[in-house]
Amino acid sequence: MASHNAVTLNDGQTSDKTGTLSEPHFLYIDGKYIPSSDNETFPVRNPMTGSVLYDCASASKADYETAIENAHSAYQTWSQTGPSARRRIFLKAADIMESYLTGDAPEFMSQEVSATMHWVRVNVFATAGLFRETASLATHIRGEIVPADRPGTTIWVERQAVGVVFAISPWNAPINLTARAIAVPLLCGNTVVLKPSEFSPKSQDLAIRALTAAGLPPGCVNVLPTSAGRTPEVTEFAVKHPKVLRVNFTGSDRVGRIIAGWAATCLKQCVLELGGKAPVIVFEDANIDDAVEAVVFGALAFSGQVCMSTERVILHKSISKEFKEKLLKRVQAIKTGNHLEDPTVSISGLFTSAHAERVMGLVKSAVDGGAKLLAGDFQVTGPRGTIIRPHVLEDVGADMEIACVETFGPVMLLSEFETDEEAVASANDSDFSLCGSVFSRDTMRALDISKRLRLGACHINGPSLYVESTLPQGGTGGGSGYGRFGGMAGVEAFTEKKIITVARPGLKLAL
Repeated sequence: MASHNAVTLNDGQTSDKTGTLSEPHFLYIDGKYIPSSDNETFPVRNPMTGSVLYDCASASKADYETAIENAHSAYQTWSQTGPSARRRIFLKAADIMESYLTGDAPEFMSQEVSATMHWVRVNVFATAGLFRETASLATHIRGEIVPADRPGTTIWVERQAVGVVFAISPWNAPINLTARAIAVPLLCGNTVVLKPSEFSPKSQDLAIRALTAAGLPPGCVNVLPTSAGRTPEVTEFAVKHPKVLRVNFTGSDRVGRIIAGWAATCLKQCVLELGGKAPVIVFEDANIDDAVEAVVFGALAFSGQVCMSTERVILHKSISKEFKEKLLKRVQAIKTGNHLEDPTVSISGLFTSAHAERVMGLVKSAVDGGAKLLAGDFQVTGPRGTIIRPHVLEDVGADMEIACVETFGPVMLLSEFETDEEAVASANDSDFSLCGSVFSRDTMRALDISKRLRLGACHINGPSLYVESTLPQGGTGGGSGYGRFGGMAGVEAFTEKKIITVARPGLKLAL
């Protein structure tokens, strides 16, 4: 790529380290890109071809200690920065982020996570929007005055930043979810130590570059990519560090449970947005064409590798045949293949060959157990075996593994119902609780049903894959985690309420 995206660092230097994808990638601590303290590195590979894209520094526990101490020091001044100054940084970062669409973003995301151009645009524009929405919160971090029963006393409750936040963001929406992990915590006056995914450090670094170039002071955000082998020990170290006062994690429920356990040992608050297995209920009076489009988009965007992806489609028996016919016709028309060879494909490879084999193993196991395959070919193709065509199943038993776990691939499970009670019971029959959808022309009926679903978000006549920066995104427990990102919910998650009272001189207290 051209070097016009070089980052201007806070000390006035410039870095061309991300000018080309092949150049090594480093830790970002206290406003400087540096190697790890022991010079350890790990290779970042193209998931489609297996070729090494570049070597990345691998942070040690000593590096995390340094980063946390720097973040704690930066917090002392950043937390005192006025709201207008913070707002300006985020607004400028939004403009810078949009420029990356014609810069590094397409190459980085295409090479690191097999992203199609559509997914690149989604990430860039959603991140710019997130930065602008975050900027708008600057003067809404407010407290309240509380009446006092005690004479001569004034009480108010302030919202204050907590300190250092440890954030872990995933690879699947690398720019946007990295920005979400750090933006509201920073806007509230906290500082952040971020662990990006080992699969996409350079894509995730684009969110950091935008904020840095916009004037975010050194130490406010520190980024420590880490090899898979080192990840468990450094993550436990950071979660339990006494100067880390909040943790946020977006990723699998398996890892989320581990992090929650570590945090529980020191009674530390977390925001955990974990897995999903979104149900979509289609009633007999639904607009079938609209429902099909929403299901296809919700299930297959970025090859189904999104926590909000539609995995379960629950159809009223009376419209089931028509829906299936239209769904299968629509699915068969979707172009699947290697995006590096054909940029017009809508579905490209999954993030590892091992994951692709896992997804196909779930499908084959279900079919071997009696499920019916309506679409798909059981094939895993591509240079390293990461490409899977959409697979649609019905007659999936509730005890089958594919019915219980997050597939995280281009797979849909179809089932039928006759009564509203059956539909609700089917949708709620899951450990996951992140999101879902209901399709009906009867809006009041759909509203009533939506209130009965154990979901953090329910969309009426729209896809399950939908969120905006203002919304309190998160699950209601179980495999989807707890806590909320987004808007004022994010402000509440990353600030503390502090009670301050002032008593007039001469206050008389009776024993």
